[in-house]
Amino acid sequence: MLELTQNSQPQYNPPITPARTTYPFVGERRCLDVGNSELSARHGHALYDFEALVQWLEAAAILDLERATGIRRRAIQQPAGAAASLIDARRVRTSLRSLAERGVVSERIRMDALTEINRVLGRSAGTRRVDLRNDGTFGRSFVPVGDAFAGLVIPVVESAADALIAGELARVRRCADARCMRVFYDTTKNGRRRWCDMSTCGNRAKAARHREKVRTADLPVPEAPALTT
Repeated sequence: MLELTQNSQPQYNPPITPARTTYPFVGERRCLDVGNSELSARHGHALYDFEALVQWLEAAAILDLERATGIRRRAIQQPAGAAASLIDARRVRTSLRSLAERGVVSERIRMDALTEINRVLGRSAGTRRVDLRNDGTFGRSFVPVGDAFAGLVIPVVESAADALIAGELARVRRCADARCMRVFYDTTKNGRRRWCDMSTCGNRAKAARHREKVRTADLPVPEAPALTT
């Protein structure tokens, strides 16, 4: 994790055996999953330190093991760069979360997100390529040239750019469970998906409906008032 020393210089001390967190990827788009990451880990969000950022990027298949190891090594050598990239990732997440929640109704939020997207895209140089994953599938990746930290969130920002270009904001939904704040892109044909994940929020709603049905079935039926003559 990143820590401040007595002279206020950030230092990155990676754990010997990083504690792995399972992050939910239910948004259908990376730009939505990064917003959901705020709600999914210790201390309230997945980007509480640089190690958590690297772990999330690994879980999102943005970094493979080789590149993640290299980034951790670079963070030890350049702690200030790692600290800056963590702050930048949080800034990107905040912007994309606002875009997901209110971008469809607010031009100002759309323009602010567009400025943020172009800021990140414009400052990084690198190579885009297609990689073969361990499970036999293929995926696009971005390999930064020069500043290794600058390109960490490029794939996330490109996902947001694709969503804007494709006009996908109208299909971004918030989970119908009042206790859940996750957002997702509705890929259903009829556009009526309600839950971020049927195995969690959907099942909770089904169980709640069942309990209410049982409760009402057990209530005594009121007697009809007697007829008077």
